[in-house]
Amino acid sequence: MKSVYINTGAHLSRRTVLRGAGIALGLPWLDAMNPAFGASAPTAPKRFVGISLSLGLHNPNLVPEGEGRNYKPSRYLKSVQDLRDQFTVVSGSSHPGVTGGHTAEGSIFSACPNARGATSRNTISIDQLLAKHLGHETRFPSLVLNTGNERSPSYTENGAMIPAISDPKKLFAKLFIDDSKEVKKTEAELVRGGKSIMDIVGAEAKSLEREVGAGDKAKLDAWFTSVRELEQRLEADEAWIHEPKPQVKEKILPGDRNNAADLKRAMLDVVFMALQTDSTRFVTLHCTGNTVNALEGVDQSYHGLSHHGLDEEKLEQLAIVEQAMIDEWGNFLRNLRGVDQNGNTLLDDTMVLLTSNLGNASSHDNKNMPVLFGGGGFDHGKHLAFDQKDNYPLPNLYLSAIHQAGLAFDSFATSEDEMDGLTSRV
Repeated sequence: MKSVYINTGAHLSRRTVLRGAGIALGLPWLDAMNPAFGASAPTAPKRFVGISLSLGLHNPNLVPEGEGRNYKPSRYLKSVQDLRDQFTVVSGSSHPGVTGGHTAEGSIFSACPNARGATSRNTISIDQLLAKHLGHETRFPSLVLNTGNERSPSYTENGAMIPAISDPKKLFAKLFIDDSKEVKKTEAELVRGGKSIMDIVGAEAKSLEREVGAGDKAKLDAWFTSVRELEQRLEADEAWIHEPKPQVKEKILPGDRNNAADLKRAMLDVVFMALQTDSTRFVTLHCTGNTVNALEGVDQSYHGLSHHGLDEEKLEQLAIVEQAMIDEWGNFLRNLRGVDQNGNTLLDDTMVLLTSNLGNASSHDNKNMPVLFGGGGFDHGKHLAFDQKDNYPLPNLYLSAIHQAGLAFDSFATSEDEMDGLTSRV
């Protein structure tokens, strides 16, 4: 099957793909995809990526001193200060009426009030609301992901949980490989033979490169290289996951790649490709309490460390784990910032939320939820410091995000208005 593109001088479709042996490889934004001279440029679509942590973040290491633009970065935020003007820190906020510790995971993105110990029906999550009204514009209305299992905080308007994809390789295949058994068999044989998707669509890729300008050719070269590198990383991850661990007597196990930060990074690498190719615009990724003993200096379980009881040794190990999670979030923002799409960066058009249903995992407290909110065309660079005792409604942020995506809703869950202090860039 031939790919759908046309010669230089004509408009290249945003839906252009390279095809071969069941592979459909989308392309990033190219100059050739801009409208012809004199035509009005299309409005850049808004995207939303919600990343949730099942075990929270230790508040004293996350919340900075001061407020507004003059805040002093906290321990966790020092590593992302190069992104300072690209994200907002929110403290003193939570979902009204949401309690129950771990059981409140289902309300992370729906903000649906629950009654602990009683049967309650969930409401639609923000990602699925956006997908319901805008998801038809992409091949996949939304992607629902988890680093450990099929549970997710993504719910339909009928209160049904959407099962998550928990394997980054399966996610990669879902995005770029046809579903037929014959195609999957062919793809598996190619991978075993050391070949890449780029080997399959290589002839069409070279043909396309000859048809575009120098700037687009450089973009395509970088894109094709990133596809190969991601395939190689996913193969390496898979090999380590299935490799038997050595048997040792020491308490500290030798490092492996099956840890929470690595799994989050692998998922976000594939999400990054999905956003670049406009395969989807709405994503949730729920990060569960995976193994973390591959991190240097960590010899206890993630869940055990999160329930630290203020034990100093546990807090220090927990800080290593949580810093790695923050750093992967920062790397994702940097990747988005590095992609130019018709004059905007991909980060300018992508809202990226990092949060958790737990403000204090050690005491199972759902107040003071951790919130980092980046990109999406907002005026960032601030710490919005609300009352830690009388929390501000976090659903207000969700309403701001919904409006930023272009939907005119009066409210979302228990929201009262848009979030105070969170405004769009002029």
